[in-house]
Amino acid sequence: MLNPSRIKAITLDLDDTLWPIWPTIARAETALTGWLADRAPATVALLAQPDTKRQIRTETELAFAHLAHDLGTLRREAIRLALRRAGDDPALAEPAFEVFFEARHQVDLFADALPALEALSARYPLVALSNGNADIQRVGLARYFKAALSAREFGVGKPDPRIFHAAAALAGAAPEHTLHVGDDAHLDGVGGLGAGMQFAWVNREGHDWGHAPHQPHLTIADLNALVERLG
Repeated sequence: MLNPSRIKAITLDLDDTLWPIWPTIARAETALTGWLADRAPATVALLAQPDTKRQIRTETELAFAHLAHDLGTLRREAIRLALRRAGDDPALAEPAFEVFFEARHQVDLFADALPALEALSARYPLVALSNGNADIQRVGLARYFKAALSAREFGVGKPDPRIFHAAAALAGAAPEHTLHVGDDAHLDGVGGLGAGMQFAWVNREGHDWGHAPHQPHLTIADLNALVERLG
């Protein structure tokens, strides 16, 4: 059970906690395809073939397995591989990725996100903690956070306890006095609990927990419920 009296700081996941990620990625991929259509039409045709995107992504992940925590690099190198395979200029990978990355930050926040950030940041130091590559400055949310830490910057991602400990340190609190809030039962939940934090599971879709004997300290349907529970 959540113990609010012990909480001195909060670490907060981003994708699928503050905004839905897959509609965002779909729009970013559409923007990327539109940009490539004028500059690398053979690549667009290649990627339109069944299973080709998945194959290229799999090859890239194998080739850059040591950078599994760096989703931006994996995306850029997948674009480069597709360009090369289609016979287009692989140097286009850099500007193409920037088109994708800019669109990736055009997020649609969940309705509860801003009110919760306003309330929580007024009471606790908040640190964004993500395995993704969203930049809170580019999203327009930096004013609510004391700091941000990503797997790309740190070198390992959730559920590794080291990144949770580093985020708690950025917040200025010990792990046992830090609440982690996130949607992913394994990455956020098992990871945060294993790092000695309290954990609030944002379970918007009503999923089963499935990670016994670990249990979240609090399960909520949205962030408004967290604000209410913390009083």
